[in-house]
Amino acid sequence: IHVFSVLFQECSKNQKNDDMQSTSVDALSSNDGFEEKNEFHTLANAKILLSDCLACDNCMTSEEGARVFQQNQKELFRILNLNKKCDTSKHKVLAVSICPQSLPYFAAKFNLSVNDAAKRLCGFLKSLGVHYVFDTTIAADFSILESQREFVQRYQRRNQEEHALPMFASACPGWIRYAERVLTNLVTSHICTAKSPQQIMGSLVKGYFARQQNLSPDKIFHVIVAPCYDKKLEALREDFYTALYNSQEVDCVLTSGEIVQIMEQKNVSMKDVTEVAVDSLFDEIKEGDVVRHDGKRSDGYLEHIFKHAAKELFGMDVKEITYKALKNKDFQEVTLEKDGETVLRFAAAYGFRNIQNMVLKLKKGKFLYHFVEVLACPGGCLNGKGQAQTEDGKPDKALLNQMEEVYAAIPVRLPETNMHVQKMYQDWLEGMDSKKVQETLHTKYSAVSQTASNLDIKW
Repeated sequence: IHVFSVLFQECSKNQKNDDMQSTSVDALSSNDGFEEKNEFHTLANAKILLSDCLACDNCMTSEEGARVFQQNQKELFRILNLNKKCDTSKHKVLAVSICPQSLPYFAAKFNLSVNDAAKRLCGFLKSLGVHYVFDTTIAADFSILESQREFVQRYQRRNQEEHALPMFASACPGWIRYAERVLTNLVTSHICTAKSPQQIMGSLVKGYFARQQNLSPDKIFHVIVAPCYDKKLEALREDFYTALYNSQEVDCVLTSGEIVQIMEQKNVSMKDVTEVAVDSLFDEIKEGDVVRHDGKRSDGYLEHIFKHAAKELFGMDVKEITYKALKNKDFQEVTLEKDGETVLRFAAAYGFRNIQNMVLKLKKGKFLYHFVEVLACPGGCLNGKGQAQTEDGKPDKALLNQMEEVYAAIPVRLPETNMHVQKMYQDWLEGMDSKKVQETLHTKYSAVSQTASNLDIKW
């Protein structure tokens, strides 16, 4: 389940919103300068329709809907074509950042190693005219480190502050949207304030990298390649917009599947593309082999925060984590015992069936967990609907199994061991406890008034 889907047929429950929801890419791009014929004019004109909402028929404003629809392949090619014109004052530096959970999709789909997939994807994007291709793992490093620190602080304040615990993960935009629009104050104060890896990557590219390159942030067009469509909506949040530069941290989100569509339109196979090393945010060096964080199908917030909290709060060095499956494989818990007492109780809740059960327990005051890693997609981020679906919209289980094997085989790197991150804390963010860290790596989540007159909640 996700906030919206790429669909070719409208959902019957949304007929009353036909005018807004059936707005197509064509209608919205009629004045974007793309009408001229060019080498990209054969791109598919898929409609993006809001027919799979989490909780209500009308959780997006028409303005949000219009801006979401514009995040498509044509917007990328509009910038590419702009850069081919003589008026250099309008040129943009085009940077693409790739999520770690997208790489296994390309590796499994094209039968490549994950390192080969990263380099060939980089080569393909640069053949289109992209200037820089980045890996967002470093952004996840920052997000995990900030989440770890926040959990420890919340735990220490748990007896003084009513909403200190439980703490919910903040990396999944489908979950965040649902929490803000439907659950409101019941959970928003419990959500970790650390930005998601996508939006921290936006800060790194439009902030740190722009400064390194002596560029104004609005001169960079920043694209994210992600597993799910909800990331498009996340990029539009007002708190991720810099008025001074009239610039979003992330300008456009394309799913892994949309990148493959571009390859198909250009009749290009990943195996035929020249390998090019992925760029680094630091000087002229290139990225090495692909690494990941602990966690089976996500960036591993639960595992990293659990181990960090065990060490910081109880002096216990946890090497391996044992998951206990509860009602189903997508709801699991992890506990830490000391002197016969359970001192930490964490959970992973994936998919809205489990999120619903979690919220019901919270409402009844029977919530036992200190931290929950919440993800909207059953199976986690690898199962994002932007990459793990068949042509008829059903989960591609065989491909997903391959992706999980590929992801599990990627070496794990602890965020604490990334020397670039430590250096940036000091040189760019003015120390780990600085005001700039709060401004750059954190945000606020709060209740949003409903845009619909009634809720049509269907679980």
